[in-house]
Amino acid sequence: MKIITRTLLIIIGLLLATSIAANVRAANPRIDVITVKGTINPVLVDYIKRGIDQAEEGNALAIIIQMDTPGGLDTSMRDIVQDIVNSRVPVVVYVSPSGARAASAGVFITMAAHIAVMAPNTAIGAAHPVSGSGEDIPETMEEKVVNDAAAYIRSIAEAHGRNMEWAEKAVRESVSATEQEALELNIIDMVAPDLNTLIIRLDGRKVTMLDGREVTLQTQGVAIHQNEMKLIEDFLYTIADPNIAYLLLSLASLGIMVEIFNPGLIFPGVVGGISLLLAFYSLGVLPVNWAGVLLIILAFILFIAELLTTTFGLFTTGGVISLVIGSLILFQGASPVFRIDPWLIAGVTIVITAVFAFIINRAISAHRRQAKTGREELIGKKAIVKAALDPEGTVFLKGELWTAVSDQGRVEPGEEVIITRVDGLILYVTKKE
Repeated sequence: MKIITRTLLIIIGLLLATSIAANVRAANPRIDVITVKGTINPVLVDYIKRGIDQAEEGNALAIIIQMDTPGGLDTSMRDIVQDIVNSRVPVVVYVSPSGARAASAGVFITMAAHIAVMAPNTAIGAAHPVSGSGEDIPETMEEKVVNDAAAYIRSIAEAHGRNMEWAEKAVRESVSATEQEALELNIIDMVAPDLNTLIIRLDGRKVTMLDGREVTLQTQGVAIHQNEMKLIEDFLYTIADPNIAYLLLSLASLGIMVEIFNPGLIFPGVVGGISLLLAFYSLGVLPVNWAGVLLIILAFILFIAELLTTTFGLFTTGGVISLVIGSLILFQGASPVFRIDPWLIAGVTIVITAVFAFIINRAISAHRRQAKTGREELIGKKAIVKAALDPEGTVFLKGELWTAVSDQGRVEPGEEVIITRVDGLILYVTKKE
């Protein structure tokens, strides 16, 4: 009986604790804030989805996406738009801080928000689609892509009562607007100088959700919960950058090449292997032109071939040309936000060429240097004749007697000879001049 009573008391206690926790959450409403700064890519999709899910689970009044983006991948943009549209809590997209922009894919995301806001001195627009595959879009295909994007953004704008004509022009003609122009053209809902002002102005605003529910925001005294990227998300987002991906690929190739020609160093090989895996991840989430990747790999194959053969710099020249061309077309045809800095290409090319020249110089010096071990080291050494060579006899070398054969006729005892060749235990010698 006591056990049953204790069990019931524990269950009642847990129910009370759950009820109190729920009341505390209800009594302390919050607004979640996530920050987007940079290109739109799959890592950002996961971050925004996690932010919306946590806002729903935590019964947040709304979620604010502070955004500053030059654009990004079309597929990632559509995933984010779907997450916003299907959210069970109101989503506010806030283009901020001053100087920020919502360009290209950012226009679609802003249009999809339940409430669209911009800070002073910001801009929105230029949403003309570009290839996400790293290749030029054929003319007929481009027309289809543009028509599809135009229809998509019109649908998004219409769902929130925004300016469909301007939205279509942003896609077809790459038009842009300042925050004041956007407000006047009914592209956004308000202008707010900072986050605190925005939250105050959200109070009392009504939002219609996808399921038809009308939600009235009550933001007086609401708590702000900053939902930052996790460490792993931040790291993956950082390396999902064209310049970082290019550096990782170059570092991987360089490390592996150094390890090949200096086996046992371990460190270059480990760094090269890790960099290669990270580079493959980064390239996998970017609109890469794989012809560029193959040209960069070919460049390092040519560098290695230069060490193994004698081409008097022909393979090296080909490698440098292949490296430069591969670097330039690595993201060719993609959005300008996915282009590699030309100065970075120049710097990497110079560094790799310098390192390779150093390796070649060391290899040539090693080949020219006389052998220090084995019988090969005897070639060129001096020996003293002990038994006359006519042409075969005996010579004294390093405290040992060797059978020797003269290639210049008879050599008398006591004379010095130079070893020219070694064949097993027989030395072939010539007279010292």
